[in-house]
Amino acid sequence: MPREFRRKVLYIPGFDPVPPRRYRELFRRESAVQAAISGYGIEIVPQARRTGFGWKSRGQFPEGQAEAQFEVLVWADLVQNSMRRGIPGTYGQLFTTAWAYIGTGALFRLMRLRRGPVLAALYPIVLLLLQAFLAILIGMAAGWLASHLLGWWGGLPFGLAVTWGILLGFRRLDNRLFAYYLMHDYAFTAQHRGAYPAALEARLTEFGDRLAAALNEDVDEVLVVGHSSGAYLAVSLLADVIRAGRLPADGPDLALLSLGHVVPMASFLPRAERLHDDLAYLSERPEIFWLDVSAPGDACCFGLCDPVAVTGVAGPEQRWPLVISAAFTQTLSPLRLKAMRWRWFRRHFQYLCAFDRPHDYDYFAITGGPLPLSERFAGRAPSPGRITLAAGPGIRR
Repeated sequence: MPREFRRKVLYIPGFDPVPPRRYRELFRRESAVQAAISGYGIEIVPQARRTGFGWKSRGQFPEGQAEAQFEVLVWADLVQNSMRRGIPGTYGQLFTTAWAYIGTGALFRLMRLRRGPVLAALYPIVLLLLQAFLAILIGMAAGWLASHLLGWWGGLPFGLAVTWGILLGFRRLDNRLFAYYLMHDYAFTAQHRGAYPAALEARLTEFGDRLAAALNEDVDEVLVVGHSSGAYLAVSLLADVIRAGRLPADGPDLALLSLGHVVPMASFLPRAERLHDDLAYLSERPEIFWLDVSAPGDACCFGLCDPVAVTGVAGPEQRWPLVISAAFTQTLSPLRLKAMRWRWFRRHFQYLCAFDRPHDYDYFAITGGPLPLSERFAGRAPSPGRITLAAGPGIRR
């Protein structure tokens, strides 16, 4: 009987303050849906031991049996800390972040690639300014009316109280509007003009230890998955581990799966030299297989943009990533597409969910199935719509 294929999956979320258990429950729910559609079996099973937060899956596929141990590399606490700003602090972030992208010319370079993510970046700025305008306008009107009853010194504090109350009301609605959340997201990236904050560098060092340990486990493949902002953190993670010589000579296959990346939002900023070096270095490494999956229908990512090429750091020896499309219009039913029409975040998480008519991209077969990434996509050509325009400021050194 052939040996069961074993995989270690290290998952790096994007800018997400939600505890990592959401990813386990998402996997549990969506894997069952995909298995029913695609005709294989996969389930979450008990695990004897684990490091950090994760889960274990076992699957029966046409190609054979597989076992996968998942671990979420958590940085939600850093996200939560960065979001602990009041209303004035968030408006301060608005102006500093806008200047970081506009004053450096990054915004105009980004516009040469995809309009969707640029509009997504402008959305919190416009909405927060509109909220402030409405709050001030209504507050002034309320103060003017109150001044006729209480006098000027009574009307002014009443108007200010109304203004502040309206701003608080908008803040409490942000679980539907997402203006504050997105503002904190872009501000986190822009706060050091593309350089990683010290706390994030420290966390990447911890992630490096986890990856090095996984590479010494009895598995056939170690697969690092980075979603959204987690995609460029995954790039830096692999680059750090390979540079440090921490790949065992007879170890498992090492692969990277980047999903819905937003690399240009960081790499187009003027102090992103660290990320530039990591992108250029990793793009030429023969020790890995790197698959990048995105979709033009996901307005929150840079769909089909080769993150190395568009940053401007691609060299003559570039071999990675293999850029393919999740092709939402082909892989999702018209009913599903209609249901997600205005749900931009749901579209951005579709890579981790079931597809009605999956092509060669199937998240659960990739992470929980018996084929290594390099074998599953061997000979696969990049999607025809791949964008390689060198719009970024990257300079190879």
